[in-house]
Amino acid sequence: MNSYEGVVIANPASVPYVRHTKLGASWFIGTVFKSLLHQSGLKKEEVDGIAMSSFSLTPDSAISLTQHFRVSPRWIDQINLGGASGLVALRRAARAVQAGDAEVIACLSGDTATQTSFLSTAANFSSWTIDAAFPYGAAGPNAVFSLITQNYMECYGAKREDFARICLDQRYNSNHCHRALLGRTELTLEDYLSARHIAGPLHLFDCVMPCAGGEGFLVMTESRAKALPVRYARIMAADELHNAHQDDPIQFRGGWTEYAQQLYDMAGVGPSEIDCVQTYDDYPVISMIQMEDLLLCHKGDAPRFVQDTDMRFDGSGKAKKKLPHNTSGGQLSCGQAGTAAGYLGVTEALRQVTNTAGRNQVTGARTCLISGYGMVNYDRGLCSAAAILASGN
Repeated sequence: MNSYEGVVIANPASVPYVRHTKLGASWFIGTVFKSLLHQSGLKKEEVDGIAMSSFSLTPDSAISLTQHFRVSPRWIDQINLGGASGLVALRRAARAVQAGDAEVIACLSGDTATQTSFLSTAANFSSWTIDAAFPYGAAGPNAVFSLITQNYMECYGAKREDFARICLDQRYNSNHCHRALLGRTELTLEDYLSARHIAGPLHLFDCVMPCAGGEGFLVMTESRAKALPVRYARIMAADELHNAHQDDPIQFRGGWTEYAQQLYDMAGVGPSEIDCVQTYDDYPVISMIQMEDLLLCHKGDAPRFVQDTDMRFDGSGKAKKKLPHNTSGGQLSCGQAGTAAGYLGVTEALRQVTNTAGRNQVTGARTCLISGYGMVNYDRGLCSAAAILASGN
């Protein structure tokens, strides 16, 4: 891994999530862009790079939106890697800034949601989905994660009560975050355990809720950030690996296993020195796998780890061990706004380490670990990415 010295991330922007809307993906992406300009004080012409992620933007694309937004970037990328999109955008943008290809890059994501849009996205996710899964009655991601969850439970003895610990603490966090779509509702263990059955071991509150929304941030030189001025975070380490462990019959680990230690070494911190964690959480089992693969606990120990750890942002839980996790509520309480879900952990981490999270601020947060996961086919997610951010000013 090469250092990201001299490059920073700044100005997290979020467009409030809604369950359904008639507004298109371009509206959400454009609103994120407008917010980034307003927060930073930058003029549109000063943003010379664009990284964009969206599933529902089709038939438009990143390049067609440059005309719509009236911008002329020197550098552009379109990154549709689901839950890994935000971290991959961060890495590519940072390297472009280091190379001098651009000075300020806006990383933008947004997706719309109509009554039937998620069904269409799932049915046309890939040629494998179209030809070999959906015609035979495949139930979309719920079926895949039912398989992964059942396998994990059989291998490591996890129980529904263990998955509940993640969901309950995240719902508590969302109750203090105004952006969370489900933040106005409480969730009890009884609610979780008695929720209606969905697929295999999955019940209602194990499954992420599709919605519409947008997320974004700026990547720029540190000198430019100081001149604006804006609050920013340093990229201490970041990496990605895709289609790892191909021979595993059912996914129980991801590509993080291959670079987690190097990530900490590069950042100069250990797992116990991380102040908060943002994992990709479309289903609780995936958060557990990330916790293990990113060395927060040993493989198979995540069920005990979450029972022994208070994951609330304010440390108000009963467990003695404290590690704030998905401090905005994560997708399980905020909703899954398409590719914007892959940016959610990045924007929340940035708010935490710049002390701008508001009511759900982790006291004294200086470092945050972010993990991304996405692009699920059959029995696994193909993309894994991670980064460690630290307070910059």
